Amino acid sequence: MPEHLTIVRHPLVQHKLSIMRDKRTSTGEFRQLLREISQLLAYEVTRDLEMTTRAIETPMCEMDAPVLKGKKLALISILRAGNGLLDGVLELIPSARVGYIGLYRDEATLQPVQYYYKVPEGLDDRLVIALDPMLATGNSSVAAIDLLKASGARNIRFLCLLAAPEGVQRMQEAHPDVPIVTAALDERLNEKGYIMPGLGDAGDRMFGTK
Repeated sequence: MPEHLTIVRHPLVQHKLSIMRDKRTSTGEFRQLLREISQLLAYEVTRDLEMTTRAIETPMCEMDAPVLKGKKLALISILRAGNGLLDGVLELIPSARVGYIGLYRDEATLQPVQYYYKVPEGLDDRLVIALDPMLATGNSSVAAIDLLKASGARNIRFLCLLAAPEGVQRMQEAHPDVPIVTAALDERLNEKGYIMPGLGDAGDRMFGTK
């Protein structure tokens, strides 16, 4: 397994993912499960955040209490499916700054096409977590990381629900400094660039558009 890839094998993550894979799972249930599983994945992707201390007073006494160090981290949703992960992670880290990258995949070439880009200021001083449920070909993910680095981001992590070996390899070649956290590494891509066995199109299943 690539060193930059972390698979979260927690039983709750794997159980919820199995329900999401089932084609009989409703749009509403899929959306709720994605919110829940994103919070569990967020624990892993933020496991080693830098800490410092500050003086507080409990009802009993004063103490030096551990708190997060540095600027608020930035969550970057790769539209549109990234919003499903974003909602859950924001519940865990409500103070995070939020940005959006609009990319869609040209079905003929499988290459990403950009249509929107708006991110917080000061990315060079923030931990930046890019969110997209599916790491398939890796083309869109690489394009998104390219844009973030061009905006000054230096400390970037990528959070996804599912990854294909082809996407992991593509990311490793283009951005070996970006760790990937995912719930599963699936078998392969099919001829249309979809993850197998996968769960279908995450955006369509989340928004009920197909």
